[in-house]
Amino acid sequence: MNAAAPRVVVDPITRIEGHLRIEAETDATNRIVKAYSAGTMVRGLEIILKGRDPRDAWAFAQRICGVCTLVHGIASVRAVEDALKYEVPANANLVRNLMIGAQYIHDHVMHFYHLHALDWVDVVSALTADPAATSQLAQSLSSYPRSSPGYFADVQKRLRTFVEGGQLGIFANGYWGHPAYRLPPEANLMAVAHYLDALAWQRDVAQLHTIFGGKNPHPHFVVGGVPNPIDLDSDSAINAKRLAQVQDLIVRMRDFVDQVYLPDTLAIAGFYKDWASQGEGLGNFLCYGDFPAHGINDPKTLLVPRGVILDRDLTTIHEVDLHDPGQVQEFVSRAYYDYGPGKDAGLHPYDGETRLNYTGPQPPYEFLDVDREYSWLKSPRWKGKAVEVGPLARMLMMYASGNAQARELVDMTLARLGLPVDALCSTLGRTAARTLETKIFADAMQGWYDQLIANIKAGDTRTFNDALWEPSTWPDKARGVGFMEAPRGALGHWIVIENGRIANYQAVVPSTWNAGPRDPQGQPGAYEVALVGHQLHDPARPIEILRTIHSFDPCIACAVHVVNVGDRVVPPPVTVRPSPGA
Repeated sequence: MNAAAPRVVVDPITRIEGHLRIEAETDATNRIVKAYSAGTMVRGLEIILKGRDPRDAWAFAQRICGVCTLVHGIASVRAVEDALKYEVPANANLVRNLMIGAQYIHDHVMHFYHLHALDWVDVVSALTADPAATSQLAQSLSSYPRSSPGYFADVQKRLRTFVEGGQLGIFANGYWGHPAYRLPPEANLMAVAHYLDALAWQRDVAQLHTIFGGKNPHPHFVVGGVPNPIDLDSDSAINAKRLAQVQDLIVRMRDFVDQVYLPDTLAIAGFYKDWASQGEGLGNFLCYGDFPAHGINDPKTLLVPRGVILDRDLTTIHEVDLHDPGQVQEFVSRAYYDYGPGKDAGLHPYDGETRLNYTGPQPPYEFLDVDREYSWLKSPRWKGKAVEVGPLARMLMMYASGNAQARELVDMTLARLGLPVDALCSTLGRTAARTLETKIFADAMQGWYDQLIANIKAGDTRTFNDALWEPSTWPDKARGVGFMEAPRGALGHWIVIENGRIANYQAVVPSTWNAGPRDPQGQPGAYEVALVGHQLHDPARPIEILRTIHSFDPCIACAVHVVNVGDRVVPPPVTVRPSPGA
């Protein structure tokens, strides 16, 4: 390693939800030549689950994260159902689809406005905007009703109060005025207004989870179906009134996606088309698939197909078998863990181990020792290859498999921006893919709701299968995998059950796939590859790093689970210093 090469450190890099550290080496022109991604908290949830009743696993596993809330609960109950060969009733499948769909829409809108849009939107610039011109801009993009000059003038007044008071409140600590911002003041004001609208909107749409799951975050689930009975005449069940509320929430979600989220994404993207050639990443994409029309284990019925795309080749989809020990493996050669077979071994999750061994620097420290272990994240690989998971992987998979709506949306977006299909594999493409799949899932929710209502009208109100509920009916040994496409990508929970108890449990989560460190062959993860080549305007304010990493929507709480806060000292958010010698 060149001792004179500067290294930019961003820690934490995520808004609201932290514990992800990025270190990037730059050349004399401030161009990133190498990057390193480190989870800075220890993972330990699998240890907590050992020895417990498998039927209770979802309640613990769901607490992996409160951002993506229900996804670990879904993966967990599916793992137990796979191990014990449960079939869930049709209504339970539809209710789960509705809850997962609502999670996507809620999560993606919140990510765009509250975790990612501020990488592209200069909040302070909005103070110089003309509210009347902003209204004209907004009305030219969609029929969203909150687009009057008076409305934007009120938003601008609220923002000015923040600034003149010496505090930006929720907009503090941004790189406002950075030369990499390009939106005109009116577009910035419109985006800030929609940021605030999304805060109120998300509070309301979260009610769908409370209707079907009792609360949000962490709604209730049950192995064998869903815990809420359907009885149109009961005040304590899913009744006609609650189903009408669900219909109203679906309409409100679709309206916000169609009138605000999708138009804003396209409008902002038009000013940053050069980002369609930056942040490409690995070129390998993995999907487990989700949204089954029937059982989750029938891949032909999945709205999001299962498979792998290699080297950006959209003509070939490789099959995925999550039970195959030669396909999914986790490595720990650069992670703070030990494996019984050795540091360079790859373990399938059925045989996975969580043996903690911290060998990194003691805080406070300037730099990671990237020539050895440097992260609490493991390094998952598919057949030995590093892959990217998430919205871009899903949209490419739907596009490659011939999904008509996916093709229409992608082609429309590329045509409007004047970009080729290859532009999808980029920071901008990753951000656009998240918006486009949100449109697909929001539309699909109406179909799932209509099917649920049709089943109820036909007399089918069953939501739970109790055939194998008692452990006395279980085999002495069983194992299964519960998978889903969480908002951030392919999520799998692998469980081994012996004598009615959990003998092993391993969760391989989306942000581990994307944010993991180098493996024994030196292959970097998706984050680490995507940053290479970025030209930093100002290394002290590395907004380019934020844009690409945030385009993946990191959720490091999913990837690392437990921490001893003790005497931990958090390094400065951004530092630029010479990197250590070899």
